[in-house]
Amino acid sequence: MPTVVDCPTCSKKVEWTEQNKYRPFCSERCKQIDLGAWAEEKYTIPAAAPQDPLEEDKQ
Repeated sequence: MPTVVDCPTCSKKVEWTEQNKYRPFCSERCKQIDLGAWAEEKYTIPAAAPQDPLEEDKQ
């Protein structure tokens, strides 16, 4: 039995098989939507601002 995952774009169930050339997406459309979101920098990794080592010396 093949593994079934949710399409990251539309949440449709997708079989993770070699026959699915768009995996993990369900279609070319969903793949392009995701690529567009990356290009528009809609995906970010939250991070804390680095501390300035010079500021620590002043305290």
